[in-house]
Amino acid sequence: MHNFPLGDKELKIGILGMTEGNGHPYSWSAMFNGFDMRYMAECPFPVIPAYLKKQPAHTIGIPGAHVTHICCTGYAQREAAEHVAKAANIPHVVDDPLEMLGQVDAVICATDVGDEHIERCRPFLDAGLPMFIDKPLVNTEKDLQTFVRWRKEGKRFLSSSSMRYSKELEPYYAAPYDLGRLMYICCPMSKKWETYGIHAAEAVYPLLGPGFVSVQNTGTYEQAQVHLIHECGCRVDIPQGIDMAGAGMQLVGTEDYVYIDCKDSYYSFKKQLDLFVHWLRTGEEPYPFAQTIELMKIIIAGLRSREEGGRVVALSEICEQ
Repeated sequence: MHNFPLGDKELKIGILGMTEGNGHPYSWSAMFNGFDMRYMAECPFPVIPAYLKKQPAHTIGIPGAHVTHICCTGYAQREAAEHVAKAANIPHVVDDPLEMLGQVDAVICATDVGDEHIERCRPFLDAGLPMFIDKPLVNTEKDLQTFVRWRKEGKRFLSSSSMRYSKELEPYYAAPYDLGRLMYICCPMSKKWETYGIHAAEAVYPLLGPGFVSVQNTGTYEQAQVHLIHECGCRVDIPQGIDMAGAGMQLVGTEDYVYIDCKDSYYSFKKQLDLFVHWLRTGEEPYPFAQTIELMKIIIAGLRSREEGGRVVALSEICEQ
């Protein structure tokens, strides 16, 4: 296994991509390396150059850490990797992910298809490289059990949604007391449960903490309708749909209510990456792995409920080992 934590050394990071509809190799690499707007303007995800060009120059970059290698497999492949490299100043493009071994200190798996993460991440974790794995970590109970076993074996990885670091939600994570006891939360979300359900679930999680009891998904693949119950009594609705815009979050407590509009994607992504690098250097995890396990159980339960006609699925049914 490689020495860990990595301390103050200059960090060389590899990034893996990409999957259809997911532009993280562009945005995350640019947050490390800066970007060339001539090429970034051609990014197939217009929102990325739009928010990057709004940022003051001093907010771009993470001291002593750079994305040095990129490999795209599964979607667009070499063509995509070459373009990301030009847009985000990445010096090395490789055709086989294994070419990164021995060349980088850590790897970011910037793909949001949980079903692929075992195959994509295994070679790097087996080689002792620490990883950040895009959300959701998994979509199946079997894969969750594999990652839990790997963790017990000493393999090092983090996985989270950037919504955990939403600038607009942070004040309520720290002190929601003016709302009284939280009774109801509604968090509409775009796209599909398999890839973006975790954004809603993880945005809610710091408000309530561990203790989710059950999940019911009465929707479809195209349009999820997910209902969560927490042991504190708070109920959470997540309406979600392909082609539907995300719409912030409504919090209702015993004393007051508030609607929170979450707009600053750059802040949340950048904080997520800053904390990844802090973990690489110090070994200090930004959140307990137990939280990731519970969040993955929520995602898996939502899929199981949908597949079984909207049955209420207790989180206790999902076994991590």
